Amino acid sequence: MIPTPSECFNLLQAHNVPEHIVQHSRVVHRVALYLCQNLNQQGERLDPAQVEAGSLLHDIAKMDGLQTMENHSQAGALLLSRLGYPEIAEIVRQHVILDDGALQVQINEAAVVHYADKRVKHTSVVSLAERFRDLKERYGKNSAALSWLEDLEQRTMELEKRIFQGLSIGPGSLMA
Repeated sequence: MIPTPSECFNLLQAHNVPEHIVQHSRVVHRVALYLCQNLNQQGERLDPAQVEAGSLLHDIAKMDGLQTMENHSQAGALLLSRLGYPEIAEIVRQHVILDDGALQVQINEAAVVHYADKRVKHTSVVSLAERFRDLKERYGKNSAALSWLEDLEQRTMELEKRIFQGLSIGPGSLMA
């Protein structure tokens, strides 16, 4: 089962997701659907409904995670799985970091949502460089965290190359 956009917004409201996170999710949603459409025109077989729900719900547990210090992608995945949305739970689980080996396989819905989230700083579409500069300032408080973010940035840059190879658009088109 895949929740409709209306059901996604109801879930966000029911789980007390603050408006600023809902607005961030709306922008991630627009970017992810734009990429999904372009990739499908290239011959990929992405499910737009999964991309839509995954992008809208990717931060459903963000505030809880900030308060409890638990991993919000794991918590969101567990919540959505319990609600009967296992496919969307898998996308949410991987929105912070893709599973190892994800770059070696076909681009999937989780990769599209992951990448779209990395291109949206608050409610603005930005370059990967700008987004990671912000992430490092906010979360790179020690050498281990900074190293983890630098590794994530490298992997996201590799994903960006994979996504845009063969597309008639480039990464800059997302900011338009």
